[in-house]
Amino acid sequence: MRRKLLATLVAATMVFSMTACGVTAPDTSSTTGTASIDDAKTPTSGETITLVMAEVNPLDTVVGMVDSKFKEEVETRSNGTIKIDLQAGGVLGSENDVVDGMLGGGGTVDISRISAFILTPYGGEKSKLLSLPYTFVSREHYWKFATSKLADDFLMEPYENGNGIRGLFYGEEGFRHFFTKEEITGIDSFKGMKLRVSNDPVMNGLAESLGANPTVVSFGELYSALQTGVVDGAEQPITNYKSNAFPEVAPYMILDGHTIGATEMIISDDTWNKLTEEQQNILIEAGKAAQEYNQTIADEQEAKTLEELKKDGVTIIDVEDKTPWQKAVQSVIDDNIKGQEELYKQIVDMK
Repeated sequence: MRRKLLATLVAATMVFSMTACGVTAPDTSSTTGTASIDDAKTPTSGETITLVMAEVNPLDTVVGMVDSKFKEEVETRSNGTIKIDLQAGGVLGSENDVVDGMLGGGGTVDISRISAFILTPYGGEKSKLLSLPYTFVSREHYWKFATSKLADDFLMEPYENGNGIRGLFYGEEGFRHFFTKEEITGIDSFKGMKLRVSNDPVMNGLAESLGANPTVVSFGELYSALQTGVVDGAEQPITNYKSNAFPEVAPYMILDGHTIGATEMIISDDTWNKLTEEQQNILIEAGKAAQEYNQTIADEQEAKTLEELKKDGVTIIDVEDKTPWQKAVQSVIDDNIKGQEELYKQIVDMK
């Protein structure tokens, strides 16, 4: 009873907040012929269902565009019988908040696009390998993994761990780069800096290997943390950096490309098990189409955004020799592949 009351209060607060921000809250009213996924154990053929999908970034980012493509493919392939209620811009909380709500089922979010490393604190030992610095030497290298049989095994890791979620497909949002409030010239510039990291051992280790002080700040609070000096810098893919207005408070970016932004579309087991086999296959095929779209737009969007940043006055620092960076972070790799050396080697050898 207490849990149901809390859920009701949270939902009411969210509707008020979203309305105040000019964002339309999901329609929860009862409509003839339409049901949320919670309304029935298994939707009957021809019945329209709505799946709530969370995205922390705006829709004009690479991941936002891929989300929209996935939504379009699902709704088209299902002839409109599966609706995706895509809630972007972090209105449903941070990636960690959303995953916490999906664990074990029973939450209000059915599907979410997350950074693969978000699963690390939840026992995602395989997922951790994807965020290790300088593992992937190119986009092509990453996509060889993301479309392989090995990737299918990685996607099922949270399900096998009993976390109550499973992966549908992998994507990427570009290589991640550091950006700062003050001017930087190279790897030595990070010594003593307060760098924002997520609650993730790999990113903590990466910051420390550069001589910086890792500081955990949620993504939704990052802009204000930079603005007020709580942190001196952070890291994001290029399109996310611009779309979230970070250049306003941190106008220096160094293109170190320490890791690719591997992403994963996850669905709760509770939701998955309520779908028919036909509906499950629709999500799988829509995911494949979204993957192909991701590969098509990523390079172009990143190059376009980089030029826009330069025109806007952002200082972009190229890194011609990444050898010093790779040497500095080697201990992070060694510490995090223990017990999975062979698996890590399989990924590296795909290049």
